[in-house]
Amino acid sequence: MTARPAAGLHHLEAFLEMMSAERGAAVHTLEAYRRDLSDFAAFTRKRGRGLAAAKPDDLRTHLASLSAAGLKASTQARRLSALRQFHRFLLDEGVREDDPSAAIEAPKRTRPLPKVMGEQQMTKLIDVVCALTGAEGARLACIVELLYASGLRISELVTMPLAAATGERRMLLVRGKGGKERLVPLGDPARASLKAYLTRRIEFLPAGNKERAERFLFPSRGVEGHLTRRRVGQLLKELAVRAGLDPRKLSPHVLRHAFASHLVAHGADLRSVQQLLGHADISTTQIYTHVQEERLRTLVAEKHPLAVARRKR
Repeated sequence: MTARPAAGLHHLEAFLEMMSAERGAAVHTLEAYRRDLSDFAAFTRKRGRGLAAAKPDDLRTHLASLSAAGLKASTQARRLSALRQFHRFLLDEGVREDDPSAAIEAPKRTRPLPKVMGEQQMTKLIDVVCALTGAEGARLACIVELLYASGLRISELVTMPLAAATGERRMLLVRGKGGKERLVPLGDPARASLKAYLTRRIEFLPAGNKERAERFLFPSRGVEGHLTRRRVGQLLKELAVRAGLDPRKLSPHVLRHAFASHLVAHGADLRSVQQLLGHADISTTQIYTHVQEERLRTLVAEKHPLAVARRKR
C-alpha cells in the first residue's frame, strides 16, 4: 500500500477521536499519543512515506534512534505501545491490510522499586502535620491523610468534587483514569481530618468569581479553580523539612506507594490492593510483591517449626 508523504495525519485524528469516545482515554493520555505519533509521522516523512504507510523497518529504525538518543526503555516501550494501537486501528478500519508493528519486540526494561516511606516515618510525618494550626494546617493534614489512607493519585485528589467527600461518608467515590469510578474506604483518622478541614475550606475560596472553585474539595484562587499538583508537591516537601525527613523522598506518589506497601506488609492480597489503587492490570500492582515476599520470608523465619527449634538451641 502506498500513500503520499503528507498523508496519514487525518488517520491520527480519527485514532485519537476513537480513543477518546470509545475507550475513554484521559486527556493526558491523548496528548501523549499525539506527541508520540506526530514525532513518528515526522520521521516517516523524512523517509518519503506517510504515517499510515509505515513499514516494519521504519518502526525499528525509529525505536533505535530513540535508544541512541538516550531515552529510557520505559519511554521507548510507551512509544511502541502508541504505535501498536495506532496500527491496529488502521487494520481494523481497513486502511491497511497488515500491521507493521506486529513483528516489533518491545525493549527490555526493568521496573524500579517504588520509593516508600517506612511506617515510623509516616507516623512522624502525620504527628507533625496534625500539630499544625490554622486553615493551612487543616488543609495539609487532610491532604496527607487522604493520600496515605486512601492511596489516591494526586490528580484524583486535587480534582475531587466537594460532593464526593461531604456528609458522613465511610467510602470515597473516586473518578480515576479513563473516567473509571471506584469506591475507597475512608478510615476514622482520615474522616476526622476531612471534617476539620471542611470547617476551614471557605477560607480558600476566591473572593471574586468563585463558581468554578466551589465545585472542588480543595478550591484555589488559581485559573484551574482547584489546588494544583505542583502546589501539593511543594507543601509536602515543606512538611518533610518540618518533620526532619529528606524532602527529595516525599511526594504525593510516595504517599500512594506507602499506602499500598504498608497494606501488603500487613497481609492485604494484591487483588484487593489493585482494586483500591484503581489499577486496570494486576501486573501494575505486582510491583508491591517485593513487600509481600519480605513479609513471607519473615513469617517463615519466625513461625516455621524448624526455625523456632533452631532459635531454642
